[in-house]
Amino acid sequence: MPTATTSSSTSSTSLRVDIVPCLNDNYGYLIVDEARGQCAIVDASETKPVLDAIARVGLPLAAILSTHHHHDHVGGNAEVLAAHPKAIVYGHSSDQGRIPGLTHPLEDGATFELGSFSVTARHVPGHTLGAVTYVVSDGDGPAWAFTGDTLFVAGCGRLFEGTPAQMHRSLCGILAELPPDTRVACGHEYTAANLKFAAHVEPQNTHVAAKIAAVAALRAKGEPTVPGTIGEEREINPFLRVDVPAVRTHVGADASTDSSEVLRLLREEKNSFK
Repeated sequence: MPTATTSSSTSSTSLRVDIVPCLNDNYGYLIVDEARGQCAIVDASETKPVLDAIARVGLPLAAILSTHHHHDHVGGNAEVLAAHPKAIVYGHSSDQGRIPGLTHPLEDGATFELGSFSVTARHVPGHTLGAVTYVVSDGDGPAWAFTGDTLFVAGCGRLFEGTPAQMHRSLCGILAELPPDTRVACGHEYTAANLKFAAHVEPQNTHVAAKIAAVAALRAKGEPTVPGTIGEEREINPFLRVDVPAVRTHVGADASTDSSEVLRLLREEKNSFK
């Protein structure tokens, strides 16, 4: 695991994203806009790694994009804002009072400009009621979807506040419908464990087997397994594959079983899966 004081970088044309490891297995993401001379952080989970990442790029912080109110995603908000008081804070309107420093409450489908980049906020309840995915695009290369704890690489978050129907719509009705080359930048390094469960659900899935090998190679080098892509998630993520016969058979469902019930059964099994 990279130390919390380092960041990995990957880029798509002018949209540069630095991965910022935080806490034990969290990821924040620094969106760097060199053309406008500013940056923004998705999920200021921990103060020092975020401030160090901002200092490394040497640009003022314009915004914090909070995906949901859990402390391991917003725990650094107050101190990061103290160091960068001009920054604004985005989050879902239902998280007013739960996201520290929230200045710009959002509804589903809200769009705004982040320097050179365009952002669409999608309300994706399930893990929490106020969860937001930020889809960021430079208008040229693939967009990035910052999914927090809603969609992980090969998995999804626990249903702490939302219903299976809400999570099904968030995952399959919203996120899975994004263009297949969209980058999936999630909130935790859970990929290896998620793939173990995916292989348990669909042991004959060759895409899962190939991803397990690729992830093992990355982790052996201490590298993050993010970002993924939406196209790949459609092939490996059981929570996006609830209408696939093998997945339904695994949970004892038939063709008449509602897809959200399949998701509920999968998520309950994953909760205790070792």
